[in-house]
Amino acid sequence: MKLLDILKHALQSDASDIHLIAGHPPVMRVHTVITPMEMPEITPELCRQFLTEMAPKEALARFEANKDADFSFFAPGLARFRVNAHMQRGAIGFALRIVKTKVPALQKLNLPEVITRLTYLPRGLVLVTGDTGSGKSTTLAAMIQAMNERYSKHIITLEDPVEYTFSSNRCLIEQRELGADMPSFASALKHALRQDPDIILVGEMRDLETTQLAITAAETGHLVLSTLHTVSASQTVERIIDMYPAGQQNQIRSMLANTLQAVISQTLFSRIDNPGMVPAVEILLCTPAVRNLIREARTFEIPNVIETSRQMGMITLDKCIAELYFNGMIARDDAIASANMPDKLERLIAA
Repeated sequence: MKLLDILKHALQSDASDIHLIAGHPPVMRVHTVITPMEMPEITPELCRQFLTEMAPKEALARFEANKDADFSFFAPGLARFRVNAHMQRGAIGFALRIVKTKVPALQKLNLPEVITRLTYLPRGLVLVTGDTGSGKSTTLAAMIQAMNERYSKHIITLEDPVEYTFSSNRCLIEQRELGADMPSFASALKHALRQDPDIILVGEMRDLETTQLAITAAETGHLVLSTLHTVSASQTVERIIDMYPAGQQNQIRSMLANTLQAVISQTLFSRIDNPGMVPAVEILLCTPAVRNLIREARTFEIPNVIETSRQMGMITLDKCIAELYFNGMIARDDAIASANMPDKLERLIAA
């Protein structure tokens, strides 16, 4: 059994992820459903062979030291893959995320038009949030590509690992990968501020130092795009503030109120009208009213502002889910299961 045969089969099946575990046949995730491939079981020896085929030298060293490693792998003629190699029950296992080689156009992602407007921002902080596999990287890549086609600017991306690869169109784009090109997000972000960027993409604001530097970059006139693993706009604001010691939280509320431009919280659904996936999003735009709520520690009121500001382009997650359901795109059970307020959504779609 050859690695390329497994990857080719997954691509032909429109899979998003591939799992290679010793003692099991290869498994793929197709439109959120885990599906075994009709192939023989993988042996521990074959897993070790797959590791040497895919992992670069630095990743192999990290794996031997830590029993875990993240890296990217390009299969010629097929696609790029984001790979996690790990140990389980004494054998190597893999989780591969298929990275589409072509960055999709923002207009083809079934996202609200207001997200396109965000790509015209000259400065500030824009966050795309959601669970793992919710399409955050695709949304950010499409936003970067839209700016690449419109502006003549310098864009720096800091990623773990690099997923979509960009060709510099009108913009000059540099892509740096954790491990291969930089020791940490915080270190790379600190130095990026001296590299004359206009736009900075930070793969994830995963610690206090990275978060501080991202907010500082936004304060100093850069447009900063990043992600968090939060499921709503108000939770995103609170997560950032809670990263800071209690004595600094009033200061960070003020800084965040000044720099935050928008939060896009998204989740993906399997479509029932066509093959594929469709995103549902909650969008918070930082109007003067929202900035005051952040400064005054009244983030619990943010959902009400989103609910009453539809004309500005804001939308709650549940309202977006309801629209997808009424448009015949998603199943009723899926809609209710992913809602922030399932009981309220169930009453809405039953009306």
